Amino acid sequence: MDTGTHVVMGIALGAVATAIDPAIVGSSAAIGIMTATIIGSQIPDIDTVLKLKNNADYIRNHRGITHSLPGLAIWPLLLSAILAFIFPAAPFWHLLLWTFVAVGLHIFVDIFNAYGTQALRPFKDTWVAFGFINTFDIFIFSSHVVAIIIWLLGAPALPTFFTLYAILALYYVARFITQKVITHAVKNMIPDSEEIIVASTIRFFQWRVAVTTKDHYYVGRAFKRTISIYEKFDRLPVPDNDIIHAAMKDKNLTAFVSFSKVYNWRIEEKMDGTYVTYTDLRYRSNGHYPFVAVVKLDDNLEIISSYTGWIFSDEKLHKKLHPVAN
Repeated sequence: MDTGTHVVMGIALGAVATAIDPAIVGSSAAIGIMTATIIGSQIPDIDTVLKLKNNADYIRNHRGITHSLPGLAIWPLLLSAILAFIFPAAPFWHLLLWTFVAVGLHIFVDIFNAYGTQALRPFKDTWVAFGFINTFDIFIFSSHVVAIIIWLLGAPALPTFFTLYAILALYYVARFITQKVITHAVKNMIPDSEEIIVASTIRFFQWRVAVTTKDHYYVGRAFKRTISIYEKFDRLPVPDNDIIHAAMKDKNLTAFVSFSKVYNWRIEEKMDGTYVTYTDLRYRSNGHYPFVAVVKLDDNLEIISSYTGWIFSDEKLHKKLHPVAN
């Protein structure tokens, strides 16, 4: 989920903790526990700082080890040890408990969007991503905000937030069922589907659709139960040639391939070099596919420059691949 949603989830959890934990209720330790749940609900996303280094490391590592089973153990221990010094009134084991719950909640809710996490690491490095909750879901965020306001106005924490959690549980079930209904409809439309990706968008009734068959990729949208296929691409195997081998030495391209599930490729020979472009087909926006990886090679197939990330114009891509000239 996005940062704002994790913040309100941490506040809600802190309100529950300070109301339900007998060692905390009515004591000065409450502020320490609230701080623990808010920071704990954020700390797995500390790997976002990798963006400052480059997109390749960010794409390859974001929601990886920080959202794994070792992370679920390390973050609570580390945070609790630090917060115990800052808030000596808060019992260490209670700090550890609620920080653990906050970190676990963060990792848990992140598996429901399309990006997913490596929550099963180190046992499996595969990404767990269900895709039926958007990274920012207005209903989840706004319902937390409403519940927090009601609580701040004097309503008791337990009935307020337990009602919130019950409503959200039903919401998650409804989104899951909707995704399955759309998946079934797509399967009926394209019977030879090998893989169907149905992912939520920021719009409640609209879903992204990407379908893989033996020979083609299909890209479309679903609005309620209506499926619209916008484009069909030939599914061409990536050639086993020197150009591709040279391009695959680039970390931007390898990071893209490790993340993207449905993509096509093209090789373009231009006056200033050979361009190898991989395009993720899952993120169609206004007829454009903005998530790409591009490697520029010289005549000797040496890497001149490369980029992976979100590109919405040729001008921006030019600036990324020609930083000195710009």
